[in-house]
Parts: sequence; C-alpha cells; structure tokens
Amino acid sequence: MSKALRLSEKWFHRGLWLVAIIFAGFLIGLGGTVVNDLPKVEKQLLLEDFMDRPAAQRLREGIKQSQRAAQGAQSALEQARLKHRVAQSDTQSARETFNNWLATRRATQLADQDPELITRTRALDGLRQAERDAKTRVEQQEQAALDAEQTEANAQEQLQELERVAQDKLNAEYRRVELRVFLYRLALTLPLLVAAGWLFKTRRHTTYWPFVWGFIFFALFAFFVELVPYLPSYGGYVRYVVGIIVTVLVGRQAIISLNRYLERQKLAEQLPDAQRREELSYDTALTRLSKGVCPGCERAVDLKNTTIDFCPHCGIGLHDHCGVCTTRKSAFSKFCHACGSAGDQRKAGPEPVMT
Repeated sequence: MSKALRLSEKWFHRGLWLVAIIFAGFLIGLGGTVVNDLPKVEKQLLLEDFMDRPAAQRLREGIKQSQRAAQGAQSALEQARLKHRVAQSDTQSARETFNNWLATRRATQLADQDPELITRTRALDGLRQAERDAKTRVEQQEQAALDAEQTEANAQEQLQELERVAQDKLNAEYRRVELRVFLYRLALTLPLLVAAGWLFKTRRHTTYWPFVWGFIFFALFAFFVELVPYLPSYGGYVRYVVGIIVTVLVGRQAIISLNRYLERQKLAEQLPDAQRREELSYDTALTRLSKGVCPGCERAVDLKNTTIDFCPHCGIGLHDHCGVCTTRKSAFSKFCHACGSAGDQRKAGPEPVMT
C-alpha cells in the first residue's frame, strides 16, 4: 500500500497512525484508572467480620488474664525460690554450727550442757521446718504458673479454631468478591469490545479512521490486559470455558468470512475483464501488484515475465500497450510511464472506408 502513496501522503498517513496510538494511549490510561478503582466499590473484608465477636472477646480477655496471672506467678516463684535458697543456707549454716558444738559436747562430757543441746536441737528443727515451708511455697507457685500457662494455651487453641473457621469464611467471601469484580470488569470491557468490532467493520475506512483504530486498540488492551489476567480460576474451569467459547466464536466467524470471500472471488472471476477492473480500486490493484499477486484473484503471478499479459488463473488483463507509443505497461496504470499519455487511450488506426 505504501508504494502506491505519494511521499507527503505517506508522512500524513504515518502522522495519523501516531494520532491513533496517542488517542489509544489516553483511552488506555483512563480505562486503567477506572478498572483499578473497581475493587473499591466492594467493602474491605476483615477477619473479625466472620468471627463470633463475643466468644473471641472472652477468649482474648482470658488470655490476657492468664498472661497476667502467669507473670505474677513467675515473679512470686522467683521470690519463693530466693527465700528457699536463703532457708537452705540458714539451715546448712546452723547444722554446721550444731555439729561443731555437738563434737565439743562429746569431748567434754559436761552434763550441765544438756539444756543447751535441747535448745540448739529445737532451733535446728525450726530452721528445717522453715526450709520445708519455703520449698512448699516454691511448689505452690510452680503449680500456679503451670496452671496459668495451661489456661492460656487452652484459650489460644480455642481462639485459633475460631480464627480458622473465620478464615475459611473470609476466603470464600474473597472468591465471591473476586467474581463480582471480574463481572464489573466484564460489564465494562465487553461493550467496548463489541463497539470496537462494529467500528472495525463499518468505520475503519472513513475520514476519522485514526480515532476508530485508537478506540479499537484501547478495547483490545482493555480486554486482553485489564480483563483476561483477572479471570477467576476455580480449578481452571472458568479460564478454559472462556477460552473455548472465544475460540469457537472467532473460529466460526473466520470460517464464515473465508467461505464468503471465496464465493465473492468465484463470482468476480466470472465477470468480464473490464467490469472486474472497474470494481478494483487503483490503490488496491497497485498494492497487490507490488506483492507479486494478481489484483483479481490474489494468486501468485510472475510479473517480471514479459510474455505474461493475462493472469493464468482468472484471465484478468495485467499488461497492455499504450495507445500512443505502444509501450508495454501495466493495465492498471492511469498513465503511460513512457510518454505520459492517459492509460485508457488506444493506438490510433486507419479510419473505416464508407461504402
């Protein structure tokens, strides 16, 4: 097609394509902004919305109380252990003193020291009892700390179970929201795609074709970039079903279009040569000739072969001779390339004799 255009027309044509691309870019930016804001129409989902709030609140309060109880029991346990160590130290020191005194008592064998023996023995027994009491308090605080830890662990397990159930509900709601957002995108992009198809079919050759193509590019981008990547996948069913439907529809339309095209070509090949040449536009004929195919049937023809003046497939004239200078030229040229005469002039011959 570009070989059949004037130089300035080529640059204007390229500039118009640039306009189409820029127009499509702005439309894509606007559409992307709208599509990105679509999820905002849905309420933000939180895990708390799917939990039994009173039960969860009770469990959290129980966990906090258990943690406070555990901390208090741990502090009391440390104090009890410290007192137990002090009692052990006092008992050990008193026992050593008593043993030394008892050894001296045995060595001297003094009967008047018997009351002191009884006193010392009672004092040592008192220290041992204090040590046992301190040990008992240590055990009690260990039991309290263990109870608090077990209570907290039990509450944590119950809270995790509530959160697990709520998470399942949240995931299910996420899938429903995802489907709704996809339907929003589909409701937005499908009409654009339909409009683009209608414009492509009816308006792509009009004066304002750059805006038509810009809108088509925008619709294709909205469908394949803004919609297809967000297809919800439920085991792949939705994605594959959509792919099958689109493939069948596009394939069916392609088959129908191909058959119609072949029928038109068969009917066109049966028309007279002059009528077929009139129905072919100048630019279309030059474009097909530049590709080395027949303008009438679009089959390959060796145009460089100077002995071929007609298409061997459909019979349309490809070359003729100038009516002024008899130079061999393309049958579709408007002017002779050798003398510049109009292409429809024929070589002048002798006038017929009147009888």
